[in-house]
Amino acid sequence: MDVRLFGEVFVTLLVIIDPPGMLPIFLALTRTMPPRERTRAAWMAVALAAGVIVVFAVAGRQILDYLGVDLPALQAAGGLLLLLVALELLTGRSDDPRRQVTSNVALVPLGTPLMAGPGAIVATMLFVQQAADTTDYLAISAGMVLVFVLTWLLLRFSNLMVRVLRPGGIEVLTRISGLLLAAIAVQLVADAIFAFVRAFSAVS
Repeated sequence: MDVRLFGEVFVTLLVIIDPPGMLPIFLALTRTMPPRERTRAAWMAVALAAGVIVVFAVAGRQILDYLGVDLPALQAAGGLLLLLVALELLTGRSDDPRRQVTSNVALVPLGTPLMAGPGAIVATMLFVQQAADTTDYLAISAGMVLVFVLTWLLLRFSNLMVRVLRPGGIEVLTRISGLLLAAIAVQLVADAIFAFVRAFSAVS
């Protein structure tokens, strides 16, 4: 297994999904639930998010072929999407949970779009597009599984984590995640620009 690719997938998805930053939202949306229902909500949210991302990862290549989109274009679009997510993390903007009209908060908004948002979907599709062999797919799968396991653990024991980290600690972790995600987004856009330049140079 490619350890470097595994690390890239793990860090990228962990920063995008941002489990520490999701804890306050999760607690706010499930504050009226008993402990058993809160545990079930955590499992349902993570399972839905994983399923959505896996579907896009598996069908992403076919979608790109059908639309006639090249990888550099997807990289640039993905970088811009990730940058928007990073700006939200850095500025602390988030949706007011009271605006949600659905009663099943585990599916919406927790599972999607908070976890399985455009940033995570595009990042996973990019990793799958760049995979060359079975070991690469294994590294991507392992990174995804580890991220969702950690996310579930954090949500499962959210009350304990909030008491340990406190609001200030969660705020700091969220800002650091936003900074790292912004750097990843800029790198994606830069790689896309260089790819376009090399492609046009080869044609000319």
